[in-house]
Amino acid sequence: MNTESTKNNLTNNTSENQWTEVISSKSHWWDIRLGELWRYRDLIGLFVWRDFVSVYKQTILGPLWHIIQPVLTTIVFTIVFGAIAKIPTENTPPFLFYLAGNTFWNYFASCLNRTSNTFVGNAQIFGKVYFPRMTVPVSNVISALLSLGIQFTLFVCVYAGYMLTGTTLTPTIWLLGIPYFVFIMAILGLGLGIIISSLTTKYRDLTFLVAFGVQLFMYATPIIFPLSVLSPNMQYYLSFNPLTPLVEGFRYAFFGVGTFDVWSLGYATLITFIIFFLGLALFHQTEKNFMDTV
Repeated sequence: MNTESTKNNLTNNTSENQWTEVISSKSHWWDIRLGELWRYRDLIGLFVWRDFVSVYKQTILGPLWHIIQPVLTTIVFTIVFGAIAKIPTENTPPFLFYLAGNTFWNYFASCLNRTSNTFVGNAQIFGKVYFPRMTVPVSNVISALLSLGIQFTLFVCVYAGYMLTGTTLTPTIWLLGIPYFVFIMAILGLGLGIIISSLTTKYRDLTFLVAFGVQLFMYATPIIFPLSVLSPNMQYYLSFNPLTPLVEGFRYAFFGVGTFDVWSLGYATLITFIIFFLGLALFHQTEKNFMDTV
């Protein structure tokens, strides 16, 4: 009896001392560990809620800024580029044309700006407790998606208002591709953001260049002008920008006008995933020793 009791106690102690979580370094750049991200989905949800609420927590208008900001920007674009510069909008109402571009661009810019500060902005919490570092940039992309939902709803309401007043608009079957456009833009913003975030651990100058660079990048993307108004040479150069077919595809889906085809969308998808996997490799390499440099 004593022998059996001793064996049972040893068995119980062994089962109690088994590890429930094993933390190890990522040995390969392709070690994405999506399962680990799924296990920490509750933490991602908390980060999403924190990011969404904290931005306008101490403001008077609160979440209304998600609507006010694109509306004011669209009004400025309509006056400056539509009324003064008289840039053609392919027979689309200027306000609706610029609102479409702003809605799509704001999401990409938000994803890029938020994720580009992952390591520097979260150095204190990264140094105290372990959790998958990718949960932070992923939560940034998801929280930005909430803002996109609000702004996209605004765009759809304005779009419906123009149609009810008799404005000729020609939606196409590519409306079904809108979720895919958003997905590719999210992956592109995430990829570029984690690349910049990894580099800023050593080169802090990039922090000051991000906001300025995003603004310049907007003018290299057909946000304030349709691609069709440019010369063939300029269209060729801008076609290398993976955002170009996404923005043109978004407008083509709602307005039935624009320079868009499946091949350009395939190119944007390929470039996006190349940038994303390059960013993952650099991100995983940086997270091993970033606390020594931050």
